[in-house]
Amino acid sequence: CIVGPTGIGKSALAVEMASLLNGEIISADSVQVYQGLDIGSGKITETEMIASNGKFIPHHLLSFLAPDEKYSVAAFKSKVEKLVPAIIGTGKLPFLVGGTGLYVEAVIDPYRFPELPRNEKLRQRLKSIATKKGKEFLHQKLYSVDPVSAKKIHQNDIRRVIRALEVYYQTGTPISAAGSRSPGKGKSKYDLFYIGLEGERTYIYERINNRVDQMMAEGLIEEVIGLLNAGHNKNL
Repeated sequence: CIVGPTGIGKSALAVEMASLLNGEIISADSVQVYQGLDIGSGKITETEMIASNGKFIPHHLLSFLAPDEKYSVAAFKSKVEKLVPAIIGTGKLPFLVGGTGLYVEAVIDPYRFPELPRNEKLRQRLKSIATKKGKEFLHQKLYSVDPVSAKKIHQNDIRRVIRALEVYYQTGTPISAAGSRSPGKGKSKYDLFYIGLEGERTYIYERINNRVDQMMAEGLIEEVIGLLNAGHNKNL
């Protein structure tokens, strides 16, 4: 596993390590799964998948969903649990690289995802509240009943805010506490080597600022306009 903050260089390191250790990369990013969200999500290009020794490194779980398709951490976990043995079966080493911390944790920690109820009527009512009173108001409601989730979910991520409230109102249990860890004293079922990259805050901010400039130069605005022109709602 290779993890760390945005812009720290996870993808580049993973490609070089995979080239030396006969590996394939599984992306653990919750946005890079979507087609058409390439520049904005910082998705690795095919050219960048080639290591300095010339070896091409296969990547999995990139660009396999339409922008309006729903996806979840549970669905990600299910896919990875099939991919890992498949990659090992070819004699290669799986690299889980990202991105989205919860996605990585869901795979490497002994964690079960229960079936949580859905209520379309309640969901629509919460959407209506967000429209009338604002996303900040709805996020504050989540904070009052599930501060753990509220700290993890940005107020702009209205879909996940609504989902967390929906689960709480129906079960009385915060969605942050709905999962359960399996027996075994928290031991992962995988033989892990975990690399966490870090850097000085000023260094990371500089890299992110440079990345945004690069994204703009590569056509970020045009990418977003293209998605909107294709009929996708801006709330996606």
